Amino acid sequence: MNAIELSLFAHRLSAVCDEMGAVLKRTAISPNIRDREDYSCALFDADGELVAQAAHIPVHLGSMAYCMRDVVRRIDWQDGDVAVFNDPFLGGTHLPDITVVQPVFFDGQCIGFAASRAHHADVGGITPGSMGIHRQLSDEGVVISPGLWWRAGREKTVFLREFFTRVRNPDERLADLSAQRACCACGARRLQAMHASHDCRHAFKSLLEVSEAYGRTAIAAIADGEYRFDDILEDDGLASTPLSINVTIRIQGDNAKVDFSGSAAQCSGPLNCPMPVTAAAVFYAFRCLMPPETPQTSAVFRCIELSAPKGCLLNPHAGAAVAAGNVETSQRIVDVVLGALAEAAPERIPAAAQGTMNNVIFGGMCNEDSGSDSRKTAWVYYETLAGGMGAHANGDGLSAVQCHMTNTRNTSIEMLEMHYPLRITEYAIRRGSGGGGQYRGGDGLCREWQVLEDCQVSLLSERRTSAPYGLNGGKLGASGRNLLLRDRKTHVLAAKTTLDLKIGDRLRIETPGGGGFGPPEKAENIAGETET
Repeated sequence: MNAIELSLFAHRLSAVCDEMGAVLKRTAISPNIRDREDYSCALFDADGELVAQAAHIPVHLGSMAYCMRDVVRRIDWQDGDVAVFNDPFLGGTHLPDITVVQPVFFDGQCIGFAASRAHHADVGGITPGSMGIHRQLSDEGVVISPGLWWRAGREKTVFLREFFTRVRNPDERLADLSAQRACCACGARRLQAMHASHDCRHAFKSLLEVSEAYGRTAIAAIADGEYRFDDILEDDGLASTPLSINVTIRIQGDNAKVDFSGSAAQCSGPLNCPMPVTAAAVFYAFRCLMPPETPQTSAVFRCIELSAPKGCLLNPHAGAAVAAGNVETSQRIVDVVLGALAEAAPERIPAAAQGTMNNVIFGGMCNEDSGSDSRKTAWVYYETLAGGMGAHANGDGLSAVQCHMTNTRNTSIEMLEMHYPLRITEYAIRRGSGGGGQYRGGDGLCREWQVLEDCQVSLLSERRTSAPYGLNGGKLGASGRNLLLRDRKTHVLAAKTTLDLKIGDRLRIETPGGGGFGPPEKAENIAGETET
C-alpha cells in the first residue's frame, strides 16, 4: 500500500469501530451503556496488537492496548468463539468493566479480533454497583478470568452461570453482554469483508510501522532530560493518610522511560491501580502530544518504557481491591505525567483538570407492579460527573466536561427519572470554581438528586481537600464537595463513603474546577489592552 491507500485503510478500520459502538448503543438496555455510552470498541491483529479504536473511553482503550497480547495467547481460538473477562489482573481494569472478544477468521485462518469493553451497572459484590469501599477484590464483585462464553458457535451456559446468580439485575446483564457480542460480530463481519479485497495482515503490519514512526517523532520533539512531578490521592476510604504518586520521565532521543518509583505502597482500600490502567493513563498523556492524524494503534507507544515497583499503588499484587483505581487513581496519574511534561513543554501542557470522575452509585429495591402482582426488584444507577478542565497557554479551560480518562455522556434528567426512584432538583455550572490566572480554569458543576425510595449510595471521589494545580503562576481550581441535605440540615460527606439514604434526602455533588494558567496580572493587562 502507498501512503494514501494506507490512510484510507486506517480510516476504514476506525469507521468499523464506530459502527461497532453504534450497534452496542442501540442494542444495550442499561442506561449506563445505552445513554451514558460507557463503552469502548477496538480491533486487533492476530497477535493481539491494537490496530484501530473509536474515540471512546481512554482508560478502556489504553488498557486493552497494553494487555490484549497476553489475553490472546491464553486461548486456543476457533471460528465462532466468544471470550469474556473482567479480571483486573488478567487483562481487565476493574470488575464492572466487562470485555467481550471475538476472533475473526477467514478461510480457516485467524486474521484478527474484535473487542468491546463496557461498564456494567452491577457485577455483584457487597455493595450495589460493585464500587464500594472494600479491602479485597472478591468483595467488589464476581471475578471472570479470560474464558470462552461461546465455543465454535455454541454457547457454554455453565461459564457465566455463577455470574448471573450473583449480580443484582441478571436480565439486564445478559442483555448488555449480548449487545457486546452483537457489536463484536459486526466488527468481525466488516473485517472479513475488508480482508476479501485487501490482505489485512500485511496492511496491519504496515499500519503498525507507520504508527510507531508517529510515536517516535512525538517523543523526539521533547527535549532530552529528566522531568519529575508528584501529587497525592487524599485517602483510600479506610485511612486518612494521603497516598503519593511520584513520576520521573526520562527522555532520550525518541524514547521515553516513565518510572513511578517512590510512589505509595498498595493500600487497604479500592484505589489500587493495576498495571493495564497505569499504562492507559501514561499512554493517554503522551497521545495528547501527538498530531490528530496519528493512527490509533498500540505501536505508537512502543517507544515508551513503563515501570512501577511490584506491590506499589500503581502495580498492586493480585487480589487487591481496585474499584477506584480505574476511575480515580488513573486521573491522578495523568496529572503527574502532564505535570512532569509541563517542565519540558510548558506551552503545550494545560493546568490540572478536576482530577476525579466523581463516581456516584445508587442502589436499592423498588416496587414493580405487574397486573395483580407486585414485587420488589433491584436497581442500580451509576454516573460519573463532569468538572473543569485546566487552562492552557492559548485560552481558558472548558467548563462542566468529562476530563481525561473518561469520555462518557451524562445521564439525561428525563432518562434518569424514568428508570430510577430519583429526582434531579438542580443541575448547573458551578460558577467561579475554575482557578484564576492569565487564563481561567474551567468551572465544575453542581448536581443534586432527591431520593424517592430508601436506598444506598456510594461515593468515590477526589480533590475534596486537595485542589487541581495551576501552571506558570495560575491559581488552584476549587476543591469539590459532597453534601447530604437531610431534615433541613446540611452534612458534609467524605470523599469516599457508603451510606443509607431515606425518602426525601437530597445528595448534592459540587465538582472541582480546573487550574488556571499564567499569572492573574497578565489577564488584567490583556483586559486593559483590549479596552484601549
